[in-house]
Amino acid sequence: MFGLSVIRRKIFLYNSTVLKMNKLFSNIKGDAFGGITAGIVALPLALAFGVSSGLGPSAGLYGAIFISFFAALFGGTNTQISGPTAPMTAVSMVIIAGIVAANDGDVNKALPSILLIFLLAGLLQIGLGFLGLGKYIKYIPYPVVSGFMTAIGVIILLTQILPSLGYNPKNDTEYVAQFKVQAEEIILKNILKEEAGEGVLVLEDFKETISRASKISEEDILKESKTLAAKEASGTMGALKILPRALQNINLLELLLSLGTIIIIYGFKRISKAVPSTLVALVVMSGIAVAFGLDYVPIEKIPEGLPVPQLQIFSSFSFKTFSPYILTALTLSLLGAIDSLLTSIVADNMTKTKHNSNKELVGQGIGNSIAAIFGGIPGAGATIRTVVNINAGGKTRLSGMIAGLLLLFILLALGPIASKIPAAVLSGILITVGIGVMDYKGLRAIPILPKDLKIGPLKVSSEVLIMVTVLLLSTFWDLIFAVGIGLLISCLMFMKLIGDLTAKRSNLEPLKEEAWPDEMGFPKTLKDEVFIKHIKGPLFFGYTAEFQQLYKQIPEHAKTVVIRLSRMQYMDQTGLYVMEDVLQDLKAKGINVVLVGVLDQPRFMMERIDIIPGFIPEDRVFKTFKDYLKAISNLEQKKKGTIRED
Repeated sequence: MFGLSVIRRKIFLYNSTVLKMNKLFSNIKGDAFGGITAGIVALPLALAFGVSSGLGPSAGLYGAIFISFFAALFGGTNTQISGPTAPMTAVSMVIIAGIVAANDGDVNKALPSILLIFLLAGLLQIGLGFLGLGKYIKYIPYPVVSGFMTAIGVIILLTQILPSLGYNPKNDTEYVAQFKVQAEEIILKNILKEEAGEGVLVLEDFKETISRASKISEEDILKESKTLAAKEASGTMGALKILPRALQNINLLELLLSLGTIIIIYGFKRISKAVPSTLVALVVMSGIAVAFGLDYVPIEKIPEGLPVPQLQIFSSFSFKTFSPYILTALTLSLLGAIDSLLTSIVADNMTKTKHNSNKELVGQGIGNSIAAIFGGIPGAGATIRTVVNINAGGKTRLSGMIAGLLLLFILLALGPIASKIPAAVLSGILITVGIGVMDYKGLRAIPILPKDLKIGPLKVSSEVLIMVTVLLLSTFWDLIFAVGIGLLISCLMFMKLIGDLTAKRSNLEPLKEEAWPDEMGFPKTLKDEVFIKHIKGPLFFGYTAEFQQLYKQIPEHAKTVVIRLSRMQYMDQTGLYVMEDVLQDLKAKGINVVLVGVLDQPRFMMERIDIIPGFIPEDRVFKTFKDYLKAISNLEQKKKGTIRED
């Protein structure tokens, strides 16, 4: 019997596997064409994003290969094509720049820490998927997303100004010379730090320090000066600071290559959309530069052969040095989740299917984790590549896997050729990406959104305020903190709105013509003694200040207050304790309190601290106002009967 059940289980698993394989290869022609087309579109963007990140074109290509393949294999959106994207690259660029600067400008020294953050971000995405948190991504407010996406576009545009002009601060001798004194100070500090670590630093005798300092060459000082110059010119603020100098030192050839790329990208779209215009621009402008033997600046050389695992991630791991970046990794993982799931929604709308958000997060996390181990930059679901895949016939996850395999083939077969691509061409591609990624829908809405917030003498739209705040903070300060601050402002605005609406809709007045329909049958003799409070919304910390004024509004002749709670769906802990305070104040004034229509969640909260039945007994808690009227009627009849007997 036991053996038979094992056989049945194996048959079931076999049939299930065969079914999945048949489904995977059910549209092999369309998936192959879709995957190849998406892979071709991904190639120039992967190289450009790699260069923009600061880790080089190979990092972008590795990220595109592994994320595309594994996110498709394990993800929850059949037609999604994943890889490095503008938002993920913009955040990665900031992270990389900060860690490289902390490691004396040495990318190789900083690489283990950088890749470890990317790895942790991928693992956190897997965790988000297993915890079922994918469904909560939709609650991020549109103004935050809009401000962030527009900021990504602005950041890309500003950071690509210098390479498109052919200006490299490291090659500007006059500019680099300004950092010579600072470079010497840093080198000397490093010597003292080394001696302190080795236990040979003696304040009374600096012979060892002098000996080591004498070995410092002009080449060492120049190298450190170049690192400082590049750091000063990095980021959006650095680009704006150095822009006047860059405009005085324009390299005409690099500028023409960049402009030519931009013109072809926008111009070729008008001729045909069958072939990706970015690929056409890449091939044409690179071909011109190579064929005419132009003296251009090429991208970094792409390593030949298969990608190699970066095992130093694990061998050099130190929790002490890594712990400050845990929040950064979490933010990167959340951004990747948002980016991917928004693309999944686009794919659903086009294919009339339904993605699995939690499975998609697991797939993205696996792809990002493996990409990090092999030295790739992180990515997410890419909207343009996904749309291209669907339009070209892709229907199953096989299309995303084929896109990744195509990029691997290009790496192995065409790596040396790709290394000859001009850096200015990739800069031109990125400029078009920056222009395209901005949220023009949100920007166009700025003048028409209602001005519902007053700041001093000015009236502004709260939605616009959030969007502009996120935009400015993301562009000129910090992407991660900008999103957090945007979410915080959104939450505060929402809580204020709900609190104001609840206060406006709730009322306290005698039972006259303003009463609810079911209150019309209330005994006329009690109308001046009984007052009603209608709570028409949640009792939470955003509304408690208004609710707390209840006891102050009760007239001296009032004997009973009826609090109607049938529209109070939720009560938080702050609201619970404010309710308790109000009830105590009313009791101190000798006023009885009746609760009507208490819903499950508020009742549960009030029972926890014994408001019900300890403070308000069950005979003063009614399910409906009709029940309360019936109780009053019975009480009136009893009183009349007692009077007659007397």
